[in-house]
Amino acid sequence: MMPLSRSLRSLLAAGLIAAGGNAFAQGAGPIEVGDLTISHAWTRATPPGAPSAGGYLTISNEGSEPDRLVSVSTPFAEESAVHAMSMQDGVMRMRAISEGLQIQPGESVTLKPGGDHLMFLGLETGLTAGEAFPVTLTFEHAGKVELFLPTAEIGATQPPAAAK
Repeated sequence: MMPLSRSLRSLLAAGLIAAGGNAFAQGAGPIEVGDLTISHAWTRATPPGAPSAGGYLTISNEGSEPDRLVSVSTPFAEESAVHAMSMQDGVMRMRAISEGLQIQPGESVTLKPGGDHLMFLGLETGLTAGEAFPVTLTFEHAGKVELFLPTAEIGATQPPAAAK
């Protein structure tokens, strides 16, 4: 896959928003899909040549049944997954959650820096602060939701102001 130029990313974003259909948002404000609400979606800028990036968000389940985030995809990376962070023998370890991320009824799951997060591997383009990048989340029951992750500065620990 070829890297997407800034103008092509902007054109893609405008076309996807105009196309309608699935829920699609810039990341500012909550997105509702089925019984789920997705909020505080964002990513961080990457240094030149970085091979990977993380994505962060909160998923709340207002329904009476559990749901599960079963896959993540984006055109700006070769691979996307949900990763869990855990401490083992004094060493922080990261692993893909192959069974999906479960969201229990009445609960929220927050993916954040230093914790569980979305992982984007084999970046096709660097992520630049102030831009937004498309991501598709697929849930077991709620289905697909497409959104944009606004990009904070390198090393940020919180979403950019517009995404809060």
